[in-house]
Amino acid sequence: MKSIALGFAALLLCTAASHAAEAWKEATVGGVKIYTDAKGMTLYTYDKDEKGKSNCYDKCAANWPPLKAAANAKATGEWTVVKRTDGTRMWAYDGKPLYRFVKDKKAGDMGGEGVAGVWHVAKAD
Repeated sequence: MKSIALGFAALLLCTAASHAAEAWKEATVGGVKIYTDAKGMTLYTYDKDEKGKSNCYDKCAANWPPLKAAANAKATGEWTVVKRTDGTRMWAYDGKPLYRFVKDKKAGDMGGEGVAGVWHVAKAD
C-alpha cells in the first residue's frame, strides 16, 4: 500500500512539472542557452520589476506581453507563478517575471535584448 501511495505521489509531481514545462523551454541561440516560450519565442526580464512582482502594465505589457500561466499552474523549482494586479497570472524564473517582445517575429529573434537598458534575454544557467 505504501508503494502505491509513493508511486501516485511521484506521478502527480511529474504531471505538475510537465504541465509547467509546457509553458517554456530552453534553446541555444548563438551559443547562448536561453529560455523561450513553448513556440520558441525569446523570453525577457525587466529591470524595473521586483522579485515576484511585475511592474509592466498597459502600454508596457502591450509591447512586452507577459508569459501567461494557467489558472491551475503550479510553481516548480526555480519557476514560480506571479499574480498580476489585473488578476492574471504569469511565469517567473528565479523570481523574475518573464515577457515576450512584440517585435520578435520568429523563434530565435532577440530584438528585445538591451532595449532602453532595462530589458534582458532570460538566460538559462
